[in-house]
Amino acid sequence: MLDDFMVRATLAGVGVAFAAAPLGCFVVWRRMAYFGDATAHAAMLGVALSLALQISIFAGAVAVALAMALTVTLLAGRGYAMDTLLGVLAHSALAFGLVAVSFLSGIRIDLMAYLFGDILAVSRGDLLVIWGGATVVVALIAWRWAALLTATLNEELAYASGLDPRREQLILTLSLAITVAVAIKVVGVLLIAALLIIPAAAARSLARTPEAMAVIAAVIGALSAITGLRAAYLFDTPAGPSIVCVAAVLFAGLSLLGWRSGKA
Repeated sequence: MLDDFMVRATLAGVGVAFAAAPLGCFVVWRRMAYFGDATAHAAMLGVALSLALQISIFAGAVAVALAMALTVTLLAGRGYAMDTLLGVLAHSALAFGLVAVSFLSGIRIDLMAYLFGDILAVSRGDLLVIWGGATVVVALIAWRWAALLTATLNEELAYASGLDPRREQLILTLSLAITVAVAIKVVGVLLIAALLIIPAAAARSLARTPEAMAVIAAVIGALSAITGLRAAYLFDTPAGPSIVCVAAVLFAGLSLLGWRSGKA
């Protein structure tokens, strides 16, 4: 079954959707959309370093994405507004990554595949990395779910409950770095943030509890991956952007239904 490239692509898309869904909910709740974007852009520099050092793309992307996220966390509140700091670091990391790739000699690089994904070229090894990373992310968030919710709701309440919000932020940061690394092959560094945010935002109008929102976001993400791949196959469009387009259409449709129901 895994010899069929469409089956591998579908499994890869669903795996990334499962990892991105619960994490995307916290990104939406904490208003960390730009933070996620910055981490994703930094992954391009990780790709360049991985190719130069001949190590795993996954390892390089995780290391640089995690370094970017920790740098932002450490520098926040030291004279720069958060959005300014994220803008400087995100676009600088992306630019340095693209320039670094251009200096690599003797290595054939499909830059568009890293920027927008190449899900149709997913191998069995890539599937193992994607589902392994997704399992780690889901396990981390499930393990700290109550603590993460408390820290997201109110930091003072978290301290009163004996929790350290900084530790919970570190867990989210680590999960985000892993998700970015496994999603590069599926949607590329420029569209990873969209796959994090759009399904979670679409699920918000349907969910009544945080747990329900995470589950619905996973379903929307998986449906977007499956439908987007089918549309890309039928209309000969780029697979990664097609997945995001389907997610955006679902978001628009669900938002319209929610608006009409609220108006009624």
